[in-house]
Amino acid sequence: MIEIHKVSTKRELKAFVQFYYDLYRGSGEAVPYLYFDEMATLRRDKNPSFECCEADYFLAYKDGRVVGRVAAIINRRANEQWQCQQVRFGWFDFIDDPEVSAALLKAVEQWGRERGMTEMAGPLGFIDTDREGMLVEGFDELSTMYVNYNYPYYPQHIEHYGGFEKDNDYVEFKVRVPEDDNYKFHKIAQMVERRYGLRVHKFTRRELIDEGKGREVFHLLNATYKDLYGFSQLSARQVDKLVNDYIKIADLNLVTAIMDGDRMVGFGITFPSFSRALQQTRDGRLWPMGWWHVLKILKWHKTDTVDLLLIGVLPEYRSKGAVALIFDDLIHQFQRYGFKWADAMPQMERNVAVQSQWQYLDSRIHRRHRCFRKMLEG
Repeated sequence: MIEIHKVSTKRELKAFVQFYYDLYRGSGEAVPYLYFDEMATLRRDKNPSFECCEADYFLAYKDGRVVGRVAAIINRRANEQWQCQQVRFGWFDFIDDPEVSAALLKAVEQWGRERGMTEMAGPLGFIDTDREGMLVEGFDELSTMYVNYNYPYYPQHIEHYGGFEKDNDYVEFKVRVPEDDNYKFHKIAQMVERRYGLRVHKFTRRELIDEGKGREVFHLLNATYKDLYGFSQLSARQVDKLVNDYIKIADLNLVTAIMDGDRMVGFGITFPSFSRALQQTRDGRLWPMGWWHVLKILKWHKTDTVDLLLIGVLPEYRSKGAVALIFDDLIHQFQRYGFKWADAMPQMERNVAVQSQWQYLDSRIHRRHRCFRKMLEG
């Protein structure tokens, strides 16, 4: 018998977060998410996304122990933007028992219908910068802290449940960092500089934090991501949180802006991969020694892989080759730090223009995530 309980106490929220670590302990591919970050994201008093979202979390119990979890989320800003009444499911994890996954999905369905929702989609987070999609290809590839990892039986359970259809696929490329300047991006970048007068700018911490350029980066993200699947515009508080989470700790050599005069028209934010370091922590906790493994990556780049976290270019500058300028600058930084591989974060399968850029480098698709959608009966 499967029992579903709504999370209502801090102790239950901790159990909700802890379940993932317990389920994937010992996996060579899964990466523990930072514990404090997971807790902050799920707390109403910590996450500014609750300005436009409502959510509840559910735990599945069998024989007195936790065997699954799921979050039910409504992003009203996104629903208004995309003109739908959609409930999202996320943080969806479960043992290999179809009764468990079915009970969790039914809990989200009921929760959504009670609030007037007519469709259900996921896995999705509160906003676009949260983890999205269920892994359907690349189970034997090392994951990252920025994407969902799940066992191969997950999509089988979605199919078994019935009613879901593919709504969107994300693909992720693994890219070999060139060893010299003999790559096409370098030649394109030189041409773009001459023809359009665009230039690379490397920010100082003062510019980003004190002079507001960090906020400007994410305002630019609002403009460049506005038509992407499920995206909702970031509010001032959400932007401030992203600046605090990423910009304040970033190695600024790995952050690139493209300027047209004094106007920022594109950006790239990359971080050295924390995957192996996080696997050495105790369930994503930095205490007692997890901080040391993370610090070695953050300060001394003790990894051969860099994560291409966020890249955005205003639409009118994409055809002018601004993306080539971003990658040309970043590749030189990657070479200087000794990175051998770059892990590109999820890109929509149908975004052929973005994916075509990888033809200029030695690359391959190594992971695929899928979002599913189901219409809810009255």
